[in-house]
Amino acid sequence: AASKLEISMPPVVEVEIGGTARIECNFYIPENASYTYIDWFYVDHSNKQVRLYHVTASGVLEDDTDLKKRLSLGEDKALSLSAVTLQDARTFMCQVGAGSYGMGESSTKLSVYKIPETVEIEPNSGGISVYSTDNPEIATCMSKNIFPSPNLTWHKNGEQLHADENQVTITSTLIRESSGLYTVSSVLYAPVTREDRHSRYHCTVHYWQRGETRSLESRRVKVNIFYPAEHLKLQVVSSSALVKEGDNVTLVCEADGNPPPVFSFYKKNLDEWQDLSSLADIDNGVLNLHDVNKSSNGTYRCQSLDLDDMSQIQEDVDLVVNYIEGVHVKTEPSSTLLEGQNVTLSCDAYSPVGLTYQWRDEKGKMLVEGNRLVLKNVTFENSNTFSCKVMAPSVPGLEQSKKVSLAVQGKPRIVAISSPLYVRQDEVINLTCKAIAFPQPTVQWNINGTAHQYMDNQHVASNLTVRVSHDLLQAGAMCRVSNELGVSEKHIQLLDRKSTAESQGVIIVAIIVAILVVAVLGAVIYFLHKKGKIPCGRAGKQDITKPEARKDKIVVEVKSDKLSEEAGLLQGANGEKRAAADQ
Repeated sequence: AASKLEISMPPVVEVEIGGTARIECNFYIPENASYTYIDWFYVDHSNKQVRLYHVTASGVLEDDTDLKKRLSLGEDKALSLSAVTLQDARTFMCQVGAGSYGMGESSTKLSVYKIPETVEIEPNSGGISVYSTDNPEIATCMSKNIFPSPNLTWHKNGEQLHADENQVTITSTLIRESSGLYTVSSVLYAPVTREDRHSRYHCTVHYWQRGETRSLESRRVKVNIFYPAEHLKLQVVSSSALVKEGDNVTLVCEADGNPPPVFSFYKKNLDEWQDLSSLADIDNGVLNLHDVNKSSNGTYRCQSLDLDDMSQIQEDVDLVVNYIEGVHVKTEPSSTLLEGQNVTLSCDAYSPVGLTYQWRDEKGKMLVEGNRLVLKNVTFENSNTFSCKVMAPSVPGLEQSKKVSLAVQGKPRIVAISSPLYVRQDEVINLTCKAIAFPQPTVQWNINGTAHQYMDNQHVASNLTVRVSHDLLQAGAMCRVSNELGVSEKHIQLLDRKSTAESQGVIIVAIIVAILVVAVLGAVIYFLHKKGKIPCGRAGKQDITKPEARKDKIVVEVKSDKLSEEAGLLQGANGEKRAAADQ
């Protein structure tokens, strides 16, 4: 065991500015004797001791100093200083008196620090050319409010850069602010190459904390590097994999230079190149071709011009436009087509790719696959318009159609006539005659009247307005339709409406007389039934209608006069109804 007073204090206590520092004073007195007093001091800038506390068994006396508001003393007599500032970095002393064991003291140095909050980096905002003769500025870096003084380094793609290596220049500045804290800034200068377009730069600030060196990195930044194009790419962009006539096509030219060069577009015509730049977006390298056709086929060229070193690169591409042309239809026989004949329609076309054919009628209904359509026994009524659809299966959407109309000729055929026609003498009537024919026919009547004629496609119709005379009523009228290929005639029968009405009147009278005879016959039967001349009920009916040989088998039984009378009335009523039904 120690035989004298011993005091133990940490040599250094570190605390961040704004934090709270706690300084302990541990002491040992032999034989567990008590201390007489404990005094706390700090050493000012003039190396003078300034007392802070005087502690005895009777109490604690706090001296009036500039630290008084921030000081506190713990139960273990440890000194605490809150809201530590840069000026608090000084030496604090603990003095203990122990009576006969004497007096002892020790000290602790309070060290303060401030870590950086951020590291700010800004890359060159304008861009750097690979042709720069001077070392260009890459980026600037800054970190504020640090203590003690920090250090700053630069890195490229994770590797530290050193000044005077590979033409690298680093300019750093350390400023002590009025607060006593430090601000460090630095500028990096270095040559660049084309490969630096992918490089990432950052800076790192190095500072002290609790006796150790620590670091804080900035964000990674990319610098805009200007370099000429080395490769050019020209491609055809279309909505479909295979370009067909009618498509919109875009030629896109891309260069790997920065900034993009100026583009020019050309099309090869024989041995010359036609300048298409006026139709293009030369800044973005785009040439739009609308509604391309066969003439759009050919070789196109894109040429780039770098304005920095005036270097040129060019690239060619072939545009293939699939098309169908020369769609035509051949008719056999090619001479005049008469009704009743057979006709063959042959369709043909040209395309650089394989073709298929379809024949359709005027309503769009498919008639046959293939380029030949055979029509047998053609008539006026047949559809006279047909369409040949030509398709390229290997190029989706590539198709064309050709329509052909057939003019079927023949003598007139009367298809509708107003016969027979019921008329009255002296009545004004309309006679109608409708025919079909080609070439256009004429319609003639064998009687005089007012005629109105109109055409509907290959149909001709004639309406004749005439007054019915006695002779016309007897003879009727004749419609005659003719053209250069023949004549058709039909007779219109006129029936006297008055004679027809008289005949109908005679029939009606005969029907009425028949009804009256049936009614009288029914009355006579009912009268005979009431007189008892005709047996009652169903048996009576059988008696009248059945053969003589079976009459003896019919038996009528009457139980009493009253019952007989009631039965007779009921059967008479039923008999009347049944008689009517039988009639």
